[in-house]
Amino acid sequence: MTTTQPLSAPTLATAPGRRSVSPTVDGPDERPRVPLGLITTALVVGGFAIGTTEFVTMGLLPQIAGGLGVSIPTAGHTISSYAVGVVVGAPLVAVLGARLPRRGLALVLMAVFALGNVASSVATSYEALVLGRFLAGLPHGAFFGVSALIVAACAPAHQRGRAVSRVMLGIPIANMIGVPAATWLGQEVGWRSAYWLVAALAVVTVALVALWVPRTPGNPHASGRRELAALRNPQLWLALAVGAVGFGGMFAMYSYIAPTVTEVTGLGESAIPWFLLAFGVGGAVGSLVGGWLADWSVLRGLVISLVGMGAVLALFTLTSQWAWPALLTLFASSVMASVLVVVLQLRLMHVAGDAETIGAASNHAALNIANALGAWLGGLVIAAGWGYQAASWVGVVLSLGGLLFLAASLLLHRVDRARDASATMTA
Repeated sequence: MTTTQPLSAPTLATAPGRRSVSPTVDGPDERPRVPLGLITTALVVGGFAIGTTEFVTMGLLPQIAGGLGVSIPTAGHTISSYAVGVVVGAPLVAVLGARLPRRGLALVLMAVFALGNVASSVATSYEALVLGRFLAGLPHGAFFGVSALIVAACAPAHQRGRAVSRVMLGIPIANMIGVPAATWLGQEVGWRSAYWLVAALAVVTVALVALWVPRTPGNPHASGRRELAALRNPQLWLALAVGAVGFGGMFAMYSYIAPTVTEVTGLGESAIPWFLLAFGVGGAVGSLVGGWLADWSVLRGLVISLVGMGAVLALFTLTSQWAWPALLTLFASSVMASVLVVVLQLRLMHVAGDAETIGAASNHAALNIANALGAWLGGLVIAAGWGYQAASWVGVVLSLGGLLFLAASLLLHRVDRARDASATMTA
């Protein structure tokens, strides 16, 4: 498989192997060189905050529903509103912010993220919380995209791939530590405290980015037209559909994991953080497995992850009745979901061609369409009285839907190759 640089970025004047970079690329040094590890740490803290706020709502749905006087399925729409914010914000910022200075853009995005979580914390009605979650979701995908561009610019050329992969560790770490901790805090102190915690992390991120991240300019040659040109490629849309539908299978089940643990498995609320921890560990394992599968074959990795996710979700409809089987099955579903994220990211960046920025950002948009779609459809079957286990069956159907879009992509790929071969022979 041919590999490409995951993101293009201006190169800093850094000698090969150096771990420190100049704080600016377009002017004289104005402050001491900053180790790449500190730059990465500042951005990972932001990713940790984003990962925590994205998933903690799922662990606190009963408390949020009770606090606002709505049903659990209705409270689940706040998960969807955050996802809609990501879907809107990721491509919008990717197109409009391509030429803006990266550090300044990261600071603005994290400030908006903090504001959205403060708004969520003080919301006194369901409608206000929906709006706060939407605002908090707007910077999500764009922040990860900008972070990747920053570290790609700051790292020596031979370390850029590893640097970009490290800056994405925020969400797996959040699922292992931040989400269980914030869920426990929300249960003990009140659900609003979880969002206050995330807002505090966002403020810390702003300080660390301002202190450690060097000034890196935007791409002067970038244009919205060039980024949007990638949208004319049907393979990009098919890849997005694979993520938006197929990954939605996991969210149909996981969005309602808290009431499933208490109502179906029959455990107390104190067990919920352990299930969230298992999901986080599964995500870290899945990222490693996904990298191995991607080196072997991205397309085969997509098939394996979608088939595996559908099978595990079907199994969860049975194992969710018992504690340890439910925990292990949830772990397996997270592994499969993370494998899908890794291979889908590479697929999108490949089919996007020169518009790698919007390709990278679109991955977050697709996954959060999946978030919204899965939570919404899962909530519909639960509200219809079919029970929490029915949400997993919705997940099975969505996984199969992702496979159908992948099959269409593979068919189009073969048609394109046959046409190219025919044109070559004719010439």
